[in-house]
Amino acid sequence: MTITNTTNRRILIADDEPYILRSLSFVLQKEGFEIETACDGVETLEKARQFKPKILFLDIMMPLEDGYEVCEELKSAPDTKDIYVIMLTAKGQIIDKKRGLEVGADEYITKPFSPREIVNKVKEIIGS
Repeated sequence: MTITNTTNRRILIADDEPYILRSLSFVLQKEGFEIETACDGVETLEKARQFKPKILFLDIMMPLEDGYEVCEELKSAPDTKDIYVIMLTAKGQIIDKKRGLEVGADEYITKPFSPREIVNKVKEIIGS
């Protein structure tokens, strides 16, 4: 199935690790998605408001504002509350996952992850 709605193809990846940004961008662009990246919490908030992604992959441990703070801000604002937030982090403790879901994350994936897992998750969310 071809994805025709431009907004549905937009994905924002927020992580302070350049390797994660590059590898996820590469895999998702190959699948036809429009990608933006951010490397800190403040930049993530700005890009989320401007780019209006369907999905946000959000690391927890980032400079300026952490992923929990970013998620909470996005989910409490009318213009960004519908962004599907997937915490993508090395913090795999149950308490971390619980906190992520409490601040509004829709899903929680721990690193390491497989690129295929990410692509399948995106297609599942978008419905293609």
